[in-house]
Amino acid sequence: MRCPKAPSRSRRPTPGTSSAASAPQLGDGRALLLGELIDRDGRRRDIAFKGSGRTPFSRGGDGKAAVGPMLREVLIGEAMHALGIPTTRALAVAATGETVRRELPLPGAVLTRVAASHLRVGTFQYFLARGEVERLRQLAEYTMARHDPGLAQAPDRYLALLQAVAQRQAALIAQWMNVGFIHGVMNTDNMTISGETIDYGPCAFMEAYDPQTVFSSIDHGGRYAYGNQPHIARWNLARLAETLLPLMAASDDEAVVQHAVAQATAVIDAFPGLYAAALLRGQRGKLGLYAASAADDAQDAALVDDWLALLLAQSVDFTLGWRRLADAAEGRDAPLRELFADPAALDAWLARWRERCARDDAAGGPGAAERAARMRRASPWLIPRNHRVEAALAAATDGDLAPFESLLAALRQPFDERPEHAVYAEPAPAEAQAGYQTFCGT
Repeated sequence: MRCPKAPSRSRRPTPGTSSAASAPQLGDGRALLLGELIDRDGRRRDIAFKGSGRTPFSRGGDGKAAVGPMLREVLIGEAMHALGIPTTRALAVAATGETVRRELPLPGAVLTRVAASHLRVGTFQYFLARGEVERLRQLAEYTMARHDPGLAQAPDRYLALLQAVAQRQAALIAQWMNVGFIHGVMNTDNMTISGETIDYGPCAFMEAYDPQTVFSSIDHGGRYAYGNQPHIARWNLARLAETLLPLMAASDDEAVVQHAVAQATAVIDAFPGLYAAALLRGQRGKLGLYAASAADDAQDAALVDDWLALLLAQSVDFTLGWRRLADAAEGRDAPLRELFADPAALDAWLARWRERCARDDAAGGPGAAERAARMRRASPWLIPRNHRVEAALAAATDGDLAPFESLLAALRQPFDERPEHAVYAEPAPAEAQAGYQTFCGT
């Protein structure tokens, strides 16, 4: 993971300009790709180490990792998998017996990570920055063979690759947003071509709803804040478009180049619409809505916006707010109202929502019980609460894995309200959240 932001990434060049040349040292400073294998379902997977030592991209770092950050990858990655969100996964974490020196000396560890691939936007930028267009072409062809084999014979296949990545990223970011996940360092080295979430360094889950929430210690300006994630995804896609332009333009003729730029720009400009559609699909599930037409889109989006405005105004826990709304679908409003300092503020919104649900039922919806069940399948009860994660990692760093194992077991069942896991559903105390920061680990 490249933690510091390259200076070039504070600008927003159009797809016709290049930002890669000003940051040629792209790459993951701690990742070592071991190879590929075919899993039991016939899918090709990458196997990689993280934290095994220096790589050509370590940029002066030691390339090593500590136990805590590597176990964080396990906890968050497995939580994301259980939530149904595409993600790389941890196969194993092994203690090295070596001391890793950060602010404090820490016990070292190596993560073995499994991914659909480790191809990232930064991989493409690397070859563009070096001016190696033929290798860029080979990379694009390999990428399509790996992730989009149906594009191999498609006309304008490099444009089609860009469109496919845009669609995957729109779906992924929408899923992040619907569970309150904040990646923390969404640079181009951390945006996969496969559409999997990668690298769980300074990530965290939002508690009280606020689009400006930032946890990463390196994100001083809020570039990677919760509410900015769709915009950063679009910016990263523009960087990918820049790398594909030399392949999309069959010659250096100005008209050909401008046509390629226009095609790439159209994909980037279409991304907000792709994202908005994916987000609303997920939100309808969280609202318990089934029947929907294009005419309902604006009304349903407004219903969600007003709900989120209520959560923001009263600092309501994002996860529990959505979850307790499922109780209200069954006519039990009390658990939801307990989350609000001023429960009366809910009344008008609940009336609008119930009217929309009634219209849904009139069109063939299943009724209250199935609606509530559907909402509980869309809105988890458990997320990796930051204070629980930190407590588990601190204990593991001191040699006690029991809190880590208990938390991991709970996170693998995020939709089930089990009494033995109730402690993990409780929001953090206000003092634990005040000033909370996550760190890169390098």
